[in-house]
Amino acid sequence: MICSDPSSPAHPGPQPKTFIPQHLKASARSLIQVGIGHPFKLHNSRGKAMYTKGEGTWVQVHMWQGFLIGSAGVLILVASQIFWVKQFGSWATSLIPSSLWRRRVVVAALVAYVLLLSYNLLPSWIIFILNRISMMGGGGRSTGATDLTVRGALHQAHFWGWIRGAARSAEPTHLTLRAALLQAPFQWWIFCSLLGFLIAVLLGLGDRIALGARWLYRRVARAGRAVPLPSPVSLARRRFLERTAMAMSTAPFVAGAYGMFYERLNLEISHRRIKIPRLPRAFEGFRIVQLSDIHIGAFMPAEEIRRYVGIANGLKPDLAALTGDFVTWDPSTQSAVVDVLAGIKAPFGAYGCLGNHEMWAKVEDSITHLFALRGIRILRRERALITSGSEFINLLGVDYESNARMGPSNQRLVREYLLGVDRLMAPGTANILLSHNPNTFDRAAEYGIDLSLAGHTHGGQVTLEFISPELSPSRLITSYVRGWYEKPGGQLYVNRGIGTIGVPIRFDAPPEITVFELSRS
Repeated sequence: MICSDPSSPAHPGPQPKTFIPQHLKASARSLIQVGIGHPFKLHNSRGKAMYTKGEGTWVQVHMWQGFLIGSAGVLILVASQIFWVKQFGSWATSLIPSSLWRRRVVVAALVAYVLLLSYNLLPSWIIFILNRISMMGGGGRSTGATDLTVRGALHQAHFWGWIRGAARSAEPTHLTLRAALLQAPFQWWIFCSLLGFLIAVLLGLGDRIALGARWLYRRVARAGRAVPLPSPVSLARRRFLERTAMAMSTAPFVAGAYGMFYERLNLEISHRRIKIPRLPRAFEGFRIVQLSDIHIGAFMPAEEIRRYVGIANGLKPDLAALTGDFVTWDPSTQSAVVDVLAGIKAPFGAYGCLGNHEMWAKVEDSITHLFALRGIRILRRERALITSGSEFINLLGVDYESNARMGPSNQRLVREYLLGVDRLMAPGTANILLSHNPNTFDRAAEYGIDLSLAGHTHGGQVTLEFISPELSPSRLITSYVRGWYEKPGGQLYVNRGIGTIGVPIRFDAPPEITVFELSRS
């Protein structure tokens, strides 16, 4: 039996308005569109996340810092592509003796590269350039006469019109030939070539430091004659070191292929027994299955999600918890993901919360309604009492909350996590929170919420945590990256999710479905 608390609000209260100059908002949107956005930390000197007009200058400085960091990223990307073009030219010279065939191979490779580059990046760059021209012509706004002139001229060109259409076409909910042949290889190449270039730079820098130290040692030794001179590095050893460095810089390509074709689809089912002393006896052994970060799209098609739903049903859960990010960017995919997730079966029902991508795609209200039509309730700063006989546990849910800006400009910032959620808690029983962002855990533990279920991080998605826990990109945004955490007042589990974002690659972070068994001891 499911009992809802009618006093709990269905939606969060009105959010305080922020003061961010319009031209800075446009700059941030442009950076995000072109794929070089940076998570701007919009905190004032008091640690608050909301701004008054007097704080606009401070925000402007940090926006420009983000722009400079994004520009540096673009320069590094360009340098990496030049590096690998030179490397492939060198390999072609050594492997293909015939100059005619070598030229044919090089030309074919360059044509394929330019086509992939144009298809994947050019639309975003055109939008970026248009926004910048519009801002210059419109006094910081994107609605001036220059904007209309440039956009009108662009639409009259058939080729560029096709590119704009490709940039804004609906995201597929199944694997298409276009995604398999044009998007996936390019994303794999860009990601792995950038990592390989950074490895080569680091190794080269280390080599130069070693050579400098050797040179300095020889100078000092020659001056004092107190110690024997080291022997110079042999040519054979130098070639060995160069080949070793090149082999290490190509390792990301192998790891990326493994992450794309194997680990990304290598689902792991995690079992966790959770001790909650306040758990009612009627809920001893109660099983909750958690799915998170679905990200329906070409590389997480509806057919694959349906397979995961079947696996989740096979775990015989009493209740299903869906912790957000059902879509990625395209609002048109929401119906497909709801249709598939509606196949989850649990005697006590399926509940969920919304993630940052529902907010960015502006589908929070619509996807909540679609889920409700299929019998799945999305908890938006509200609670549901899950009853068994005369006893119950309290299930709470909140929309995505953050006090740091990251992503499109329609993100809501909060001064304080979970503000007012303590009024939704039920004393004397287990309180379980569904919150997409694991950063709400500290506040949840202060409130005494027994268990928080989160996602958001994808477990780092591409990490080297088997070497060191610090080698995970998700540590830039949270200290709660994956798995189980405990602190006085509560427990947290961060699910790695099943989808991907950015590149369809997982490494050292396989997709996950978690099943919890609640116990009093």
